[in-house]
Amino acid sequence: MKFKLCLVLLFGAVMFSAFTLSRKQTTLYIIGDSTAANKSEKAYPETGWGMALQAFFKDDVKVDNRALNGRSTKSFRNENRWQPILDQLKAGDYVFIEFGHNDEKVDKPTVGVTLDDFKINLVNYVNETRSKKAIPVLLTPISRRSFKNGILVDSHGGYPAVTRKVADSLKVPLIDMLLKTESLLNRLGDQGSVKLFLHVDSGHVNYPKGKKDDTHLSPDGAREIAGLAVQGMRESKLGLAKHLK
Repeated sequence: MKFKLCLVLLFGAVMFSAFTLSRKQTTLYIIGDSTAANKSEKAYPETGWGMALQAFFKDDVKVDNRALNGRSTKSFRNENRWQPILDQLKAGDYVFIEFGHNDEKVDKPTVGVTLDDFKINLVNYVNETRSKKAIPVLLTPISRRSFKNGILVDSHGGYPAVTRKVADSLKVPLIDMLLKTESLLNRLGDQGSVKLFLHVDSGHVNYPKGKKDDTHLSPDGAREIAGLAVQGMRESKLGLAKHLK
């Protein structure tokens, strides 16, 4: 009888702990493009920085990475990628909003947007997130590895500046990933930064002809960039920083 009672009490304690953890767990959503996105096995070693972020957190934060290849502030919404997130957002959750790489492609009308529309789209994501008592965080896009004669060249035009202005005007936490990644690439240099990106020799099972991609990240690059995002969380004094390992 005592043994059965102990089992019942133990089971109850386990269920209560699981329930309590689920109630206290904070979800961190990432919305953005391929630089952050989860990758399929056939794309390996291409790795989005969002894939590496969970490892920095304790169990009470769940990273739900919804970033997708090729998406912009416009196409992410138009493809109904945003509404399901908004529907399940709860108070205290976070939404990391990092766009720009594809918004720049104004020659593609289903994806690219003007700077004015980019601003409007970011404002809408911020306000809608706040309407659910969740916390928006704006991120500028990461730098491409665009060296010319040993000098890193910015390839994002006015889009990062718009992100910074929206963050300032709406008092939104900002993680300036462009500045952070530019600093990292400049420190490593043209050749030293190759290891952060998808450079694969011929003969690889997923890239028989090899690949030299200076936009998308390697596993090492994803971990480095995720680390910069974590650095930004601490600098911005986000509540999330308390849940970092």
